[in-house]
Amino acid sequence: MASLMNASKLRYLFLLLAAAILLAACGGRNKEAALPAGSTVLALGDSLTAGAGVSTEQAWPALLEKKTRWEIVNGGVNGNTSADALKRLPHLLEQHDPKLVLVALGGNDMLRHVPETETVANLDRILTLVRAHDAKAVLLATPEPNLMGAVFQHLSAPPFYQQIAERQQVPLIENAIAEVLSDPQLKGDQVHPNAAGHALLAEKIYGELQAIGYAR
Repeated sequence: MASLMNASKLRYLFLLLAAAILLAACGGRNKEAALPAGSTVLALGDSLTAGAGVSTEQAWPALLEKKTRWEIVNGGVNGNTSADALKRLPHLLEQHDPKLVLVALGGNDMLRHVPETETVANLDRILTLVRAHDAKAVLLATPEPNLMGAVFQHLSAPPFYQQIAERQQVPLIENAIAEVLSDPQLKGDQVHPNAAGHALLAEKIYGELQAIGYAR
């Protein structure tokens, strides 16, 4: 009886070990190649990227540039919807020829009650254009503005970001912006980070990019 129990335990441990090895192998295959210092990266977004309420040097793209040693072009424009950014993107791609595009859009769409189907279609087209330009992309989710999130200080991104990321097979940074905007002490107003918020946002994005593999 004891020998049967020992054999069962050994089989269980073997299966756990095999599963761990398989997960490690899958993770290694999925990790992206690091971008070297000096690589051009485009941050495509709205006021959250442009740095409304703070200086350009205090906005997260500039802070991320210092951490990564990439050359990050701040392509954020106050008030931009996904449709506005889509119109600007071809020129930005031609002008800067980025190796990576960080796409942080959708907040103004939600504030202006743009139909979700339109936002999703625009984000899909943006990611397709980036790929056609032989660049990589990372999608950053913007939290959905709502009263419950404001009252309980817990904002979250709508599910369509995850669906787009899976369909387009691009990495998603889902919680970084939401976590910063959920903390009143990190906001300059109801929808924008202050300088401390941008600093933390840069840290969070940098950590996510390290996990993805793009940043060292």
